[in-house]
Amino acid sequence: MEAEQQPWKPDFYMELPKVELHAHLNGSISSNTMKKLMAKKPDLKVHGQMTMIDKGKKRTLEECFQMFQIIHQLTTRPEDILMVTKDVIKEFAEDGVKYLELRSTPRGENSTGMTKKAYVESILEGIKQCKQENLDIDVRYLMAIDRRGGPTVAKETVKLAKEFFLSTEDTVLGLDLSGDPTLGQAKDFLEPLLDAKKAGLKLALHLAEIPNKKKETQMLLDLLPDRIGHGTFLNSSGGGSLDLIDFVRQHQIPLELCLTSNIKSQTVPSYDKHHFRFWYSIAHPSVICTDDKGVFSTYLSQEYQLAAETFNLTQSQVWDLSYESINYIFASDNTRSELRKRWNHLKPGLYEVNHF
Repeated sequence: MEAEQQPWKPDFYMELPKVELHAHLNGSISSNTMKKLMAKKPDLKVHGQMTMIDKGKKRTLEECFQMFQIIHQLTTRPEDILMVTKDVIKEFAEDGVKYLELRSTPRGENSTGMTKKAYVESILEGIKQCKQENLDIDVRYLMAIDRRGGPTVAKETVKLAKEFFLSTEDTVLGLDLSGDPTLGQAKDFLEPLLDAKKAGLKLALHLAEIPNKKKETQMLLDLLPDRIGHGTFLNSSGGGSLDLIDFVRQHQIPLELCLTSNIKSQTVPSYDKHHFRFWYSIAHPSVICTDDKGVFSTYLSQEYQLAAETFNLTQSQVWDLSYESINYIFASDNTRSELRKRWNHLKPGLYEVNHF
């Protein structure tokens, strides 16, 4: 990865058209939106440090998951979900993201009477309203299975996903398996995930997020997921293996890589030790993502810049990373083709001096 002396435009990363494939809705709530939510529920006495990790700060993975419990207390009504969805989409659009796959676990709330279906409908309404406002971003939704909920809840989520998959004109595209990796057994989720796959839903599975989970990782990989979330320990001495690497490479399963998230949750010690280096060096399909731009105080432009500066990527390598990420979206070939046209249309304007 040789450095290349070129005049980078100051706002190169923001103007770079980007694809975001790993964004949890509740983790993507910005401080501005969080303030609006807090103002509606002053009795909760929530303050900013409880819902986001500032620059230079870190938390354990367990503490990160505790933050979501607090965020969920602020988003208990359909109108909260609608506002959050619209704000998150607008912020991604402002950051130059042209295609976004949001993911979120359908959540019922007894205290307000919000059903899981109403939760999903609020997200879809937010997507629809942003489209009607002609925002320059194409948004889709992945329904998430939270490991904490166990197999019964997972089956309910798959049932809901199948219903919306059929009724939403390509907006609900797939399922995400996520949540605290120390909870639940992978084997409990195989049946519902396989059921979803048979119905035509795509699978994005968080796996190998923590060390020494080789057996579970292989079990999930055997489902042949369409993308892998994090895969932090696939290639490490702490529970990874050549077998796992070979499997992922042989099946060309793309990885969703979230640099700041892994540093701030302390699953990776430093940016230069991030597994992006390994997968990029062997030219494996990889997508740079934010994970939780609100909780981890980041945005996609910043993640691209961090990758470029840490791993000495040239302008054209950064461009290629973004352009190739179109290959790994869950939407149709037609959508991919339209996005490629957009990228090629925007490409000449990105450079003060064109080095392509």
